Amino acid sequence: MTQEMTRPRVGPAKVAFASFIGTTIEWYDFFLFGTAATLVFSDQFFPALSPAAGMLASFAAFGVAFVARPLGGIVFGHFGDRLGRKKMLVLSLVMMGGGTVAIGLLPTYDQIGVAAPALLVAARFVQGFAVGGEWGGAVLMAVEHAPPERRGFYGSWPQAGVPAGLVLSAAAFFAVERLPEEILTSWGWRLPFLTSIVLVVVGLYIRLQIVESPDFREVQESRATAAFPFADALRHAKKPLLIGIFTQAAANIPFYVVSVFTLSYGPEQVGVSRETILLCLMGAFVLDIFTVPGVALLSDRFGKRNILLVGSAYMAAIAFPFFWLFDSGSPWLIMLAMILVIPIGHAVTYSAIAGFLAELFPARFRYTGASVAYQFGGTITSGPAPFIAAALFASANGSWAISTYMLAACAVTFLALLTASSTTRRAAHRR
Repeated sequence: MTQEMTRPRVGPAKVAFASFIGTTIEWYDFFLFGTAATLVFSDQFFPALSPAAGMLASFAAFGVAFVARPLGGIVFGHFGDRLGRKKMLVLSLVMMGGGTVAIGLLPTYDQIGVAAPALLVAARFVQGFAVGGEWGGAVLMAVEHAPPERRGFYGSWPQAGVPAGLVLSAAAFFAVERLPEEILTSWGWRLPFLTSIVLVVVGLYIRLQIVESPDFREVQESRATAAFPFADALRHAKKPLLIGIFTQAAANIPFYVVSVFTLSYGPEQVGVSRETILLCLMGAFVLDIFTVPGVALLSDRFGKRNILLVGSAYMAAIAFPFFWLFDSGSPWLIMLAMILVIPIGHAVTYSAIAGFLAELFPARFRYTGASVAYQFGGTITSGPAPFIAAALFASANGSWAISTYMLAACAVTFLALLTASSTTRRAAHRR
């Protein structure tokens, strides 16, 4: 038995905090691309296209990561269920940092032609592959170290790393946008990507301090490790996989419409500066860092499924009011609109997902099951959202079409949750 296997159990708060820090860094890297796609990538990598086509191409490159995420979930899930959660967390952080720094060093279209967007897409694929494997490990380390009655709360800490990462990425680009235009477009936009190397070193130090999860150690000690976790998940957990995939629509589609699409929609259609939108986004996501674990506490008391049902109904109710407020052009009403969707709507549709997905699958293939469900759900709902929103607005010439899209997403989640058992806790204790 290895030294790590004999080490005493560490406190769940320490593990959850380590997961939060690592996930924050990974999603900082991931979200940088979305902000840069809106602000500079159209000119830097797709200058031969019209402004509208260049923006769509940037959003399409943004979406490449969501194609890679399920593959990352399968590969990292396989080795995470066989070799351990901790090893995969370290590897995913290194890969994400490498992909992000590579983007910061890429030559532009003017320098190397069509090879530039091709390399951009390749680096984005690496980012997606890494984050596809990271989420499951971070969440399971937090959940599996936690007592059963607090798994929703501690599992939400890495979930809170998502808005924290977005705050960091938005703040980084808010800072570089203060540079003169010629500096921003020549090399200033690269600084947030290159800064990632420092954050990755910090994240690695923190993640190397935690020990393997007790649930995985029990699986190893009982020799119940799955030989082919993905095959086992498909064979024994088809319904949980489908429920997990569609449960995320109500959280992801409004989230990416607000955090990515509005950065171009606001200046071009409403006449609001990107600076104003970035400030509103940062304010809303700072609040979200705290409301995510706050709502997760309620999920431990009232049930994760019940909280997610309430969340999908709430998000449906504000789909149209969000754009009514945003289209006013008033910074204060835009801030109110983002608060309705992000620290309130995102918290009630997203915070309980970590614990909910973890409880859908037994420990021997839990990394694979939770990762595949989460990442396939992300591919279907998250990646295409800014592109679909832009296409819907162009086709309908009105924000009502985007609100309808958000409403439909909430209906999908609500129906998926209705098919789930009112409790999945028993799966959380099965090997």
